[in-house]
Amino acid sequence: MKTSIIKGIGYYVPENIVKNKDLEKIMDTSDEWIQERTGIRERRWVLENSDESTSSMGTEAAKKAIDNAGISPDQIDFIIFATLSPDYFFPGSGVLIQRNLGLKEVGALDIRNQCSGFIYALSTADQYIKSGMYKNILIVGSELHSGGLEKSTRGRNVSVIFGDGAGAVILQASDDLEKGIMSTHLHSEGKYAEELAVISPATKKWINKLVEDPDEDGSSYAPYMNGNFVFKNAVVRFMEVINEALVKNNLTKEDIDLLIPHQANLRISQFVQKQLALPNEKVYNNIMKYGNTTAASIPIALAEAIEKGMLNDGDILCLAAFGSGFTWGSALIRW
Repeated sequence: MKTSIIKGIGYYVPENIVKNKDLEKIMDTSDEWIQERTGIRERRWVLENSDESTSSMGTEAAKKAIDNAGISPDQIDFIIFATLSPDYFFPGSGVLIQRNLGLKEVGALDIRNQCSGFIYALSTADQYIKSGMYKNILIVGSELHSGGLEKSTRGRNVSVIFGDGAGAVILQASDDLEKGIMSTHLHSEGKYAEELAVISPATKKWINKLVEDPDEDGSSYAPYMNGNFVFKNAVVRFMEVINEALVKNNLTKEDIDLLIPHQANLRISQFVQKQLALPNEKVYNNIMKYGNTTAASIPIALAEAIEKGMLNDGDILCLAAFGSGFTWGSALIRW
């Protein structure tokens, strides 16, 4: 029986920084309003004329993860790519990563679980490794939100929240059963799918229908979020899935050495931290400077936490996410 360890990690964010004060110039909002409700001070958006894409950012993060793992690209057996903002409607971005990195003809799986995408990808990769099917799996979470945001007063409730970026890890098979992924836990509740969604273009409303019958309020193509409803569900599900992981492994909240929640909203993270009674040094947040990067948020935050020396051998790391779907999940890892 093998265990799965995070052997390498890397991240990439665009150079272009968009501060809250910059948004005040293009929509009716304020730095104070944004920070009070989300904790966000700035985010990264690719420049409109840039050649950057979801897959190109993911490729840069992947290169760093491969280098950090000390392996060659030829050693990668499989790719899992998590995103809600793929380069194309199809094919998925996983094959573009394979092409960009010049890898052999390995399998590439795309996961569309939005904010929970990285946890779902990590759980899937863990099962492949524990079954003995693969030894080195590249997991990428990458998002280019800025191109799909309505940067106006009408779209401000969503557009101020999201940022662009990518994170990647190499999940590797190990014989050291004392370390690695201890358990993962995945859930969904589709009855609330439309509470946080982009409804079209879709198979029920293709491009020609949008052109023939445009929706004047923009709701046919802009992201929609029932903010208060999402918040209320998120804080409940975060706590449930974290406790599920602790119970599964006969641990308590006091055993957590570092919690990295999906960076959806600083107020959600702070609520969860308070419920768990964790001190600041045991929780890592970076939404303040990157916004919500959806599937990329956890690997970006994890990479930064490692850079800051916040994880030591034997530490218990808890990752948790909640988002569109609704979907949510957690992973407990002994570092």
